[in-house]
Amino acid sequence: MKYIDGGVCSAKGFRAGGMNCGIKVGSTKKDLAMIASDVMCSAAAVYTTNKVKGAPLAVTKEHLADGKAQAVICNSGNANTCAPNGMEIAEKTCEITGGALGLSAEDIIVCSTGVIGQELSIKPFESGVPQLAQSISYDGGREAAEAIMTTDTIPKSIAVEFELEGNTCYIGGIAKGSGMIDPNMATMLSFITTDAAISPEMLNKALKKDVKTSYNQICVDGDMSTNDTVAVMANGLAGNAEITGEGMDYDAFCEALSMVTTYLAKKLARDGEGATKLIECQVTGAPDQETAAKISKTVISSNLLKAAIFGADANWGRVLCAIGYTDGEFSTENIDVEMASAKGKVLVCQGSRHKEYSEEEASKILAEEEIQIYVDMHQGEAEATAWGCDLTYDYVKINGDYRS
Repeated sequence: MKYIDGGVCSAKGFRAGGMNCGIKVGSTKKDLAMIASDVMCSAAAVYTTNKVKGAPLAVTKEHLADGKAQAVICNSGNANTCAPNGMEIAEKTCEITGGALGLSAEDIIVCSTGVIGQELSIKPFESGVPQLAQSISYDGGREAAEAIMTTDTIPKSIAVEFELEGNTCYIGGIAKGSGMIDPNMATMLSFITTDAAISPEMLNKALKKDVKTSYNQICVDGDMSTNDTVAVMANGLAGNAEITGEGMDYDAFCEALSMVTTYLAKKLARDGEGATKLIECQVTGAPDQETAAKISKTVISSNLLKAAIFGADANWGRVLCAIGYTDGEFSTENIDVEMASAKGKVLVCQGSRHKEYSEEEASKILAEEEIQIYVDMHQGEAEATAWGCDLTYDYVKINGDYRS
């Protein structure tokens, strides 16, 4: 099992592409992405828990009720949320996409990302979708990754090669998200493809389990999007016997899926709006896994801590503060906190009390681009990891004029 260069076209039988179709007037960036399988796929998705949801989520949920899909169509620049005729636009987009690919509209996953509350016209889709359908290719994954970006600074994609019963399988994914990132499955979208054969039921089970330790463990700004969607399609072209229950093959599939989603989750956190640093918090010694997960995410979500990391300030009190307001039953009397990077490690808190350390050394450690915060609760065996980013002046600049 290993990482390889690639994305959603790494798995057999998947084509993809991206183009500019004029979603946002005056913009020349790619704003329309398409992913299509040569054959029908098992499919599953998870969505935002925000009570306000984009129209495409309702349409996609309906289309995935049978656990099947064959293509994805996604636009950036407009979220199609709280917009006039939103459902009609999402449904019509699927009809146009299905017509262009020779598929049923019910077999299309539709997603949108961008500004909330603005009207979305069907005209760009009417002209762009047929054109894009003609140009998608077996090496078009990067173009699709670029087309789903909004304030992202880099496209995000990865693939993993793994074995099932002697068959070489591939699973690849792309993701976008930079601001409004606090998933609880941000604005966050991820599309994953695999040529492994797995039933819709087991694919859905694997995805729901996976997001708890990957996408749901990242935070950029604490704002949960209305359009978060993670969708997976599996077309079975690798030739393995279909995974229909738990066992070694299912475990191997879950491991490969986790490699893809964890990699992309970290990329999303690092590319937070205005971010200069990735923050990773690893909690050990927690009384149970749920508590470990909650504590790690609360720490990386703290705006005070994020600002301190931006300033290379080892203000460990903000770590303890965040732990203290985390929901759950646990002791705060014997906590150790260590901060680290490629420049070294420094123990800044021992037994929930100040530990003498060099501020100069700590500042050098925190000046790096990837920062680790290790929290040992000393009251159990459970552990969990979460990822976030620092809070900078540029975050305010970006969001101060987001609509313009």
